[in-house]
Amino acid sequence: MILEAILKRRSVRNYQEKDVEEEKLKEVLEAGRLAPSACNIQPWKFVVIKDKETRKKMVSACANQKFVGEAPVLIVGCITERGYLMGGWYDSNILDLGIALDHMTLQAAHLGLGTCWIGAFNEGEVKKLLNIPQNVRVAAILTLGYPRNGNIFEKDRKSLEEVVSFEKFS
Repeated sequence: MILEAILKRRSVRNYQEKDVEEEKLKEVLEAGRLAPSACNIQPWKFVVIKDKETRKKMVSACANQKFVGEAPVLIVGCITERGYLMGGWYDSNILDLGIALDHMTLQAAHLGLGTCWIGAFNEGEVKKLLNIPQNVRVAAILTLGYPRNGNIFEKDRKSLEEVVSFEKFS
């Protein structure tokens, strides 16, 4: 069942002009809320944008990607605090937020919704538009809505043998 959602999930850049039902939006957000994080710190906050004018303003903050303004919902993933020091060398907060956002993308796919992970954005502009405090970092943005064309295609991924080794790195 989960593998089915993984197979359905793809980056959607063309959305129907149709609102996302509140119940479905809550399910997507709940999937993120329930995601694991190192030491259960949950170093995240999600800003949900449905207002059409604000979404239009987000286009310029997101490298002029027009579809950002056309998606009926934007979810801005913010890092609110330090995470756990993983492996003794990196802060888990960005990884923790990534897991939460990925949970959202999979729940969205399960519900027949599409998402696209936006990494091309100007953090300063986004913070200003959304009144995000200076000490909070904007890490990623998800678009969310009903895909205009729901075609299924083969995922272009490396083979299992190329990405997995057993017992030792090879």
